[in-house]
Amino acid sequence: MKTQYYTAASLDGFIATPDDSLDWLFPLADINETSYPEFIKEVGALAMGSATYEWLLRHVVKPESATKTWPYEQPAWVFSGRELPGVPGADIRFVKGDVRPIHEEMQAAANGKNVWLVGGGDFVGQFHDAGLLDELIVQIGSVTLGSGKQLLPRKITSPPLKLVGVRQYGSGMVELRYEVPKRA
Repeated sequence: MKTQYYTAASLDGFIATPDDSLDWLFPLADINETSYPEFIKEVGALAMGSATYEWLLRHVVKPESATKTWPYEQPAWVFSGRELPGVPGADIRFVKGDVRPIHEEMQAAANGKNVWLVGGGDFVGQFHDAGLLDELIVQIGSVTLGSGKQLLPRKITSPPLKLVGVRQYGSGMVELRYEVPKRA
């Protein structure tokens, strides 16, 4: 069982524009032609911050749609200090505070599978700071954004991340897989 940050970023290290847009990402690769279909099979629970959740509500669930469809079968934890709407029929748990005790709940719910930290970067950084992040899987797109939401706004130098895999997807995407060594 691993706690993984699986995401995409621009070449200059941003996961979204300053206004949370991902429009830059979708022309670069078909998600079904990346590692995502295999990755999601190994996920037993997932967690995200409120900005990521709200993006999913606006762009995937779409409140104006007659059929609101949550894209995940796994239980999801949404970390937020604000009151947010749920999605009927989805196993979504709204939480706040220290990630450590909630991580234990997520691991138990994952039932031996991996925990996916969907995003954003500062949210994932809290798991790193607590020593709970095991792996970073980032697909780097062949675009630069100039500014936006950072991939992982933390100084990680000692020990450095350990590169364990590289894959190319088409002419616009490369996937880097890093192991996150535990600090002494």
